[in-house]
Amino acid sequence: MEKVLHVTRSIWKWIKLKFLSFWYFITGRENPHTGVFSAEGMASKKASGTLQPQQQVVHKVIMVGTGGVGKSALTLQFMYDEFVEEYEPTKADSYRKKVVLDGEECSIDILDTAGQEDYSAIRDNYYRSGEGFICVFSILDMESFEATNEFREQILRVKNSDNSVPIVLVGNKGDMREQRVVPAELCRQRAEQWGVHYVETSAKRRENVDKVFYDLMREMKRRKGGAATTIGIDASASAGRKKRSGIKKHCTIL
Repeated sequence: MEKVLHVTRSIWKWIKLKFLSFWYFITGRENPHTGVFSAEGMASKKASGTLQPQQQVVHKVIMVGTGGVGKSALTLQFMYDEFVEEYEPTKADSYRKKVVLDGEECSIDILDTAGQEDYSAIRDNYYRSGEGFICVFSILDMESFEATNEFREQILRVKNSDNSVPIVLVGNKGDMREQRVVPAELCRQRAEQWGVHYVETSAKRRENVDKVFYDLMREMKRRKGGAATTIGIDASASAGRKKRSGIKKHCTIL
């Protein structure tokens, strides 16, 4: 009986941690275990002068792809400069890292999603929270390559068919190119068809790992900048309309 209770408590603790991890990721609230700032906390720190403007920029990245292609291996290499040889199916793990992108300090949130179909029901929630996506397949597995189309379709569906969503197509396990099954030209054609970058990586050798994440962050930064500019123009135009409207309201016809 005690063994059953112990197992039950362990399972409940694991579920709770995973839920909290995902909640902190999508809301930006403070995670006491990782130091993720909440929106209220960031505003307070900004007001007190303890938070620099650059630290407010957070790029939310989602790792997608079938199981066993190396999503977790790429993430852990980028986060901790380490390669995990043993494969254990991921449920959903989130990470945050401070980086310097083109001379500006920012943070990257990475959600490493499960590749198994058992978890497909919760993918939509993950995709809604993401701003950029790394779509990973193995160059040794044609099925994983074919599945990338389905992942992209799911992303576009959740993002309301927004073809400008930042995506990087990644062919992993480049350290075993002599055994490759997916032709490089076919990969480049798909990337061209999607209108995205294609990068071949080796999580084991840390080949092009940083390039994948930084290229995606630059695209996300460019997209955010464009959105901010558009909002600024709309706000200015709106203010102008209000000002002109106010003048008309106070005019007296003689």
